[in-house]
Amino acid sequence: MALSTRSEAEQVIFEEILGARKVILNRTKKLNVLNYEMLRKMTEKLKSYEKDPTVKLIILKANGKVFCVGGDLTSALNFVAFGHWSFGASFYRKEFCLDYLFATYKKPTIAILNGSVMGGGVGISIHSTFRIVTENTIFAMPEASIGLFPDVGASYFLSRLPGSFGEYMGLTGARLDGAEMLAVGLATHFIPSQNLQTMEKALEKIVSSSDPTSVAKMSMIINEFAIKVQVKPNSILARLDMINQCFSAESCEEILHSLERLAIQVQEKWIHNAITSMRVASPLCLKIFLRTVREGRSKNIEQCLETEYIATSHVLRRTIGNDFYEGSRAMLIDKDKKPQWGPATIEEITDEMVAKCFSRSFNEDDDWVPLRLPPRSNEANAMTSKL
Repeated sequence: MALSTRSEAEQVIFEEILGARKVILNRTKKLNVLNYEMLRKMTEKLKSYEKDPTVKLIILKANGKVFCVGGDLTSALNFVAFGHWSFGASFYRKEFCLDYLFATYKKPTIAILNGSVMGGGVGISIHSTFRIVTENTIFAMPEASIGLFPDVGASYFLSRLPGSFGEYMGLTGARLDGAEMLAVGLATHFIPSQNLQTMEKALEKIVSSSDPTSVAKMSMIINEFAIKVQVKPNSILARLDMINQCFSAESCEEILHSLERLAIQVQEKWIHNAITSMRVASPLCLKIFLRTVREGRSKNIEQCLETEYIATSHVLRRTIGNDFYEGSRAMLIDKDKKPQWGPATIEEITDEMVAKCFSRSFNEDDDWVPLRLPPRSNEANAMTSKL
C-alpha cells in the first residue's frame, strides 16, 4: 500500500508499490522548485530502483497545482554566497547529472505533467518513456528573462522541435499548453486530469502482476485513458511558417530585425510579444542559447549537457557580465523586474564574448569541477525515438 499522507517537510516523497515506484515532488509552497537536497535524494533513489529487479516502472509526478517551475536559483545563489562561484556550479552539476540519469534510464518512466512545467522541471521529465499532459499543463523555458539561458538539455530537446520552433521557444520564453506540447512531440499523451488517478491504479494493477511487464502493455493502458485533442485555432502552431522565416536567421540581431519587419506587415500579438520578450531578456544569454540550440542538432544528450554546463559555469563566473546575479536580484530578490543587463543590448554582444562562454579554460579557478557524466548503456532515450 502507498502511504497516503505526508507533510511538505518531505520535499520529495518516494512511494513503494508492488512492481513500481512513485517519485512525487512535494514542495508545493515553492511551486516544486528543485533544490540541492531534492536532486540528491532523487539521484540516490533512482539509481537504487534501476538496480532493483522487482521495480518495473517509475512514475514521476507532483503534489499541488504545478509540476515543477524549475531549479531553485536561490539555492545556487546561496552556494555562491559561501565564497566562490564554483559552489553554484556544483548545484547545476548535480541537476545535470540527474537529467542525464533520467535521459538514459533503463526502465520505463512515466511523467505526469498536470500543471506548469518549466526549466528544471522539464529537464527531469522530458525524456520519460511516457509524458502525460492535461488541460492544466503549461510548458516554458523562460531562463533568458532571469539572466540565464535554457539549459537542462534544452539544446537537445528544443533543437529537435519542428523547423526553428525551438529557437522561438528558447529566445522568447513563450508558453505552450498541453495540446500544443502533444502536437510538437514534447508530450506523448493527453489525459484529462480527472482521469489520472484511475489511470494510475490501472497501471499499478498491471505492474503488480507476476507476468513480465512490457512497455507495450503500459502503452495500451495509457491509451485507454488518452484522448485526441486539437490545438486552438489561434495557436502559435498555426504560425510555424512565419516563425521559421524569422527564427531561422543567422543571428539574434537578424531574428529581431526580421520580427520587426514582419510586425509592420502583420498585426499579430505573438510578434509583438516575441520582440518585447527578446528586448527585455539578457542579451548575452540569448546569444549563448542560440549557439547551443543550433549546435545541439548534431549532438547527443550527453554532449549537449556538457556544453551547457560549461556555458552555465561561465555565466556564474561572470566571465562576461553579471547577468545571472542581476537577473536573480531583479526577478527573485528585490522583485522590481527591472534588471540592468551588462552589456545592455544584443548589438553590444560580440562573437568573441560569446566564444569566451564556451571556453573550457577557467584559468586559476581550481575549485571548478567539469561535468563528468557516467558511462550509460541506454543512450537511445525516449526523446530520441520520438523526435
